[in-house]
Amino acid sequence: MKNIILLLIASLPFIGMTQTADYKIFSFLAEGAKAPNTHYIGEAWLNSLLQADDEINYNITKATFKANSTLDWHKHATAQVLIILDGEGYYQERGKDPIILKKGDIIKCPKEIEHWHTSTKDHAVTYLAIYGGSPPTIWTEKLTLEYYDSIARKLSNKK
Repeated sequence: MKNIILLLIASLPFIGMTQTADYKIFSFLAEGAKAPNTHYIGEAWLNSLLQADDEINYNITKATFKANSTLDWHKHATAQVLIILDGEGYYQERGKDPIILKKGDIIKCPKEIEHWHTSTKDHAVTYLAIYGGSPPTIWTEKLTLEYYDSIARKLSNKK
């Protein structure tokens, strides 16, 4: 008992030194807002977790695309990293063959390289996208449903 009282007395000067600042806490578990059908076909949700500012020069966005959704060709002024959290998605860089990304995969797309990424025909995909500040995305070309379907057929034959 005597030791506990001594510990409490010794701790008194530090009680006023505790942190009182508010923390900004974000959750990547939240689905986010349903995205407007501007640069894709299907259903998608976006959760902007972090936006570039004076301290952090990158964005982190969580995206979820339902199965059979497209995303238009685009590029970024900086490299982009995709971390697949769940499901399966297609990924393709201009001039290269498309691939399937699965839960746990991480891929880096170099800056200024046109690419697209979205869910597969049969599976939804959820990923974190990490990319530089401004402009965050430069949309370059519409990805047609016909092209998307041809990629789905091509990749399903490789399974």
